Order: sequence, then structure tokens, then C-alpha cells
Amino acid sequence: MLSEKSINLSKWRLDIAKERLISAEKNLELGEYKIVANRSYYSIFSAMRAVLALEGFDSKKHSGVIAKFREHYIKDRVFPAELSGMIDDLMDVRQSSDYDDFYIISKEEVTQQLQNAKHFVGLVEEYLQKQYSENT
Repeated sequence: MLSEKSINLSKWRLDIAKERLISAEKNLELGEYKIVANRSYYSIFSAMRAVLALEGFDSKKHSGVIAKFREHYIKDRVFPAELSGMIDDLMDVRQSSDYDDFYIISKEEVTQQLQNAKHFVGLVEEYLQKQYSENT
């Protein structure tokens, strides 16, 4: 049985993931592609943290969150293996767009990043809704 505290934290983090997707969509409309890459990555990061909140796990490092999510949810086939590649791709593009001075990202590339993030968050949301309903 999941604790009310862990469920509430999970829901909070899922809401943040969805807010970041909305932000990414708005920034795409504005042509702010580097911000879209950033928000797309952080949406999946928040989604992973929402899942891990049900276990009472968190990490101060992105690598810790990603490793735990992969180990317990991708490796164990709770989520499809394709999500692992999406994590890497979204993280790489986000890091390049945030830190590389002359990195240029195309509208097509960033649109794909956003679509991948939406897919990822959608799968997480479906999973979490099942977890929440099984606990009521």
C-alpha cells in the first residue's frame, strides 16, 4: 500500500512534468527552440521522479534518477525499452542547447524532442493513474 504522502508527491511531480510540456509548446510557437529542448527534457525528468516518488526514492543527481528509473522500470519492462533512448536523446540535446555556445537546433529536431517528451509523459501518466487507483 502506497502512502498518501508518496502519492501526493508523485502527483505534484507529474503536474510539474505536464506544466513543462505546456511551456515547451508555447516556446515552440515563439521559435525559442533551445528553451523547448530544455523544457522537454525536464518534463521527462519530472515524470521519472513522479514514478520514483512512489518508492520513496529521489536523488540530487540526474544520473541517479535516470539509473534508478532504468533499473526498476525499463529493465523490468514496466515501460518500453525505447524510453531509454529517448532519455539519452532528450538529455544530450538539452545539455548541448544549454551549454554549447554555438549549438543550433532546428525546428524539426526540437519538434521531435517535444513529441518524444509528450509520449514519455503520457506513458508515465497512464502508469501512475493505475497505481493511484489501485491504492484507493
